Amino acid sequence: MSSIKKALEQGQGILRLAPTWVPRSFCVPGRRIKLHPDDYYVLGGVRGGIDERWLSSTTPAENGPLTGENEGLSMIVHNDEKISLKDAIDEVGAEIIGERLWNEYRAWPMYSKFFDNMGPLPHHIHHNDEKAALVGQNGKPEAYYFPPQLNNHGGDFPYTFFGITPGTTKEQIKECLMNFTEGDNKITNYSAAQRLEPGTGWFVPPGVLHAPGSLCTYEPQKASDIFAMYQSLVNEAIVPEELLWKGTPKDKIGDYDELVSVIDWELNTDPNIVEKFFMLPKPVKSLAEMQAEGFIENWICYKSEDFSAKELTVLPGQTVTIKDSAAYGCIVMQGHGKMGVWDIETPALIRYGQLTNDEFFITEKAAKEGVVISNPSSTDPIVILKHFGPKNPDLVVEKF
Repeated sequence: MSSIKKALEQGQGILRLAPTWVPRSFCVPGRRIKLHPDDYYVLGGVRGGIDERWLSSTTPAENGPLTGENEGLSMIVHNDEKISLKDAIDEVGAEIIGERLWNEYRAWPMYSKFFDNMGPLPHHIHHNDEKAALVGQNGKPEAYYFPPQLNNHGGDFPYTFFGITPGTTKEQIKECLMNFTEGDNKITNYSAAQRLEPGTGWFVPPGVLHAPGSLCTYEPQKASDIFAMYQSLVNEAIVPEELLWKGTPKDKIGDYDELVSVIDWELNTDPNIVEKFFMLPKPVKSLAEMQAEGFIENWICYKSEDFSAKELTVLPGQTVTIKDSAAYGCIVMQGHGKMGVWDIETPALIRYGQLTNDEFFITEKAAKEGVVISNPSSTDPIVILKHFGPKNPDLVVEKF
């Protein structure tokens, strides 16, 4: 029996995952993702600080020539062995993600992450499928949810710029891009910032300019790490010009019209951008019915067919059986107890390389049969974030 078959048998369809830490050289960590204070720069100053934890990821991080082996890839823990989630899905496919996803994608086509920055990120963009295909990648829609458990402080700038102010011309944006190496190209002069609130979220389609703010963010997304930075100076830090052209085909580097063409102009200049992209939690069924059964569950990301996410709360002293129609990854945000055969707990502090009992992947079979979660606490709820792949059968996507 292969190691992955043994891991599936051990967990009865629930796979335990090790933490996956990812540095970003252009970011300053916000220090809210529970990594030990001594470990944020454990990979060396040249790599930058660790400001991201990737969840249920089969997507390698794109961090340049110094990128570490397996950086960004989630690892299944089986006794003293670690197996990459990607290799496991490549080996047994439908036994993990189900026939529906395996037949269509032959892969796990999403991942989630926490990103945790002290300041704002530069105004940047993710390419759509057509543009990303030019460099051999997938396009990247993404969504944000701001977990209250990780936002004891808001950082330096808890506001996110979205889109382009209506009335702005393509020539004005092109001029900003052409001024990228001249200091501050002032591209956010042509955008509006929205205040971020814990317990809410946003959807960001590909082609939409956005400058994420400094709340610690849970971010489900399509399986891709493609982006380009369109802002040259943020929080008094210069953004390297190479990041302006990241995701651009080599024969198009230097072509500013190509950069402008990545922008979905209609979406960016829509005056109703807040109405279209903002997300409040939506109960999966009536609150009274859920409370009577011992839990509360909300959709928190529900505007994309490429992925979705829920927040599950198991009330104190309750044992519940939660059924879903699709495989999913999950991360325990609060509380402790049992999930299937596994002990689950929320660590207060994690050393780099240390294993935890807070992250898991639930196979489609186990999800459909129902996951039993027990909360032994008389006071503390268990809170779990759950991230799903494309076309979740349980979700009617709210079109933007």
